[in-house]
Amino acid sequence: MEPMQPFSAQFSAYLKDESRTIGFADSISFPKSEAEVLTILTYCNQNNIPVTIQGARTGLAAAAVPFGGHVMNLSQMKQMLSLREENGQFFLTVEPGLTLLECNQKLASHQLQSPAFSAASLAVLEQMEGKTFFFAPDPTETTCTIGGMAACNASGARSFLYGPTRNHITALRVVLPSGEALALRRGTCFARHRQLHLTTEQGTSYALALPQYRMPNTKNASGYYIKENLDAIDLFLGSDGTLGVITALELKLTLLPASIWGISFFFSAEETALRFADTVRHQMPGLASVEYFDDAALTLLRKQKETGLAFAALPTIAEADRCCVYLELHSDTDEENMEKMVRLGRVMEQCGGDQSRTWVARNETDLSLLHFFRHAVPESANLIIDERKKEYPEITKLGADMSVPDDRLFDVMRLYRTTLAEAHLESATWGHLGNNHLHVNILPRDLSDFHKGKALYARWAEEISAMGGAVSAEHGVGKIKAPFLALMYGKEAIEEMRQLKLTLDPHSILGNGNLFPSVRKEAEA
Repeated sequence: MEPMQPFSAQFSAYLKDESRTIGFADSISFPKSEAEVLTILTYCNQNNIPVTIQGARTGLAAAAVPFGGHVMNLSQMKQMLSLREENGQFFLTVEPGLTLLECNQKLASHQLQSPAFSAASLAVLEQMEGKTFFFAPDPTETTCTIGGMAACNASGARSFLYGPTRNHITALRVVLPSGEALALRRGTCFARHRQLHLTTEQGTSYALALPQYRMPNTKNASGYYIKENLDAIDLFLGSDGTLGVITALELKLTLLPASIWGISFFFSAEETALRFADTVRHQMPGLASVEYFDDAALTLLRKQKETGLAFAALPTIAEADRCCVYLELHSDTDEENMEKMVRLGRVMEQCGGDQSRTWVARNETDLSLLHFFRHAVPESANLIIDERKKEYPEITKLGADMSVPDDRLFDVMRLYRTTLAEAHLESATWGHLGNNHLHVNILPRDLSDFHKGKALYARWAEEISAMGGAVSAEHGVGKIKAPFLALMYGKEAIEEMRQLKLTLDPHSILGNGNLFPSVRKEAEA
């Protein structure tokens, strides 16, 4: 197969991602090695061909959707490359196309043998016997690639305890548009204040002026990660495929807790549920997840259970249950989790809830059912939109991915509820309550709703930015949220980001339209 192929109907699936945005392209490739990435990227750079980088296309911000030029899909680069150990900590290096599901399944089943492993890696593998590890970031869609997770700094339900992808990446290999490679290891290359110098393996040096903006003190995947004395690896994590192509990642592995329990707490009123979650997240150690599902989200699940065969296995949700808080407990023993569960029950009663209205999962089978419950909510919303698109093809689901600091949780909930009611829009809300990061999904019934919803999102972006929040907490900015990024940081900061990109990508071939409007005209001038 030729490295670059003309685009044809057989590749139509590669024109879209889970945002339901559809683009167009001239050619496509599926490189199997860094050498092929280098060759393709060099050709595109020399011929001024735009390149869109893809993994599994599970993203929700259209970062992987091409609008012309070449599509480079990295899903064939999925080998595990090496293992190492340092001070009792284990590190696994993988190619970007390996999925989170494949990675964690191999770790759980102790099937890490790889043709690429050296004798040193095999020796480390022997040291891991008797222990089970996992890669801790936890996006809802586990078929995402690890390269895609790094590109948008994904996180997920367990980020309350483990943090985002950035916290678990210790080294990268990156191919720049010039065809040169960077080898970056955490803790070895830092900016001096806001000036960063990088040197490729081929000897070329780049002097980067980092933007002057300050990131919000909240969960954040909005634009380039910038701070004083930046570790160079962090510039590329969360860069949405705009600065270089990640060809290898070293993952810091986490020891799987011996006892993992999940508990769903049901409430009759949202205010009670929020008060409960706000209390326990500040008082209970070892909470991996603090998730929320509102009345509309639970109603979606009831309807899907009644009508959809795929959701028949969902547990029955009582009509009196109007919202749910899901907590996941990670501990060393079942006894510790039992003690925590008793304490949580007391807090529930103190907040006005009823301990009898809970589901408890203490084994892998029951946990899988609760995780299915969580996954079924966004899938149900997608099914509704897909049905409505038959009559109104232009509409899409409008899903918020915004976060605020801890002290603004109740403020942002009032903002959501008040403005949705004023606009008479249908919605469903779920997500990461522990991080003040809720996915408010507007479900347009027609084009009028769609346009009102888009206007409302822009208003939310402005007001949440004023609260010290982020317009994207875990999905990245991509193309869909680029206008929100300008509201969050301002025009001057966007221009600083553009200039930073042009230093590494002077022809602006990578990820055009991601983060900010294309800079290609400027680059070609």
